[in-house]
Amino acid sequence: MSDLITLCKTEDVKDEAPVSVTPDGFPALAVYLFEDEYFVTDNLCTHGMAMLTDGYQDGDEVECPFHGGAFSIKTGEPTSFPCQIAVKTYPVTLVDGNVCIPAA
Repeated sequence: MSDLITLCKTEDVKDEAPVSVTPDGFPALAVYLFEDEYFVTDNLCTHGMAMLTDGYQDGDEVECPFHGGAFSIKTGEPTSFPCQIAVKTYPVTLVDGNVCIPAA
């Protein structure tokens, strides 16, 4: 099993209030909570230079603050125009109350 990188405490992430984190060796990441599950994506919109955590989460989608495009927080796939390129997602593991992803 690969080593894990701790991103944040589970208690720091609230439903529809994603958290921005920047662990060493990774781009800026966004941590989301939806229906008691945690998800992690790259935080930078693939359409414009905007942080997704500056937009808003609506259910299992996050809307970019620049042009209103949106992505699935589960798959990273774009869900509304003008976004057309998926954001990268990361598998999440919960360890002792922490949100973790595999080390690079």
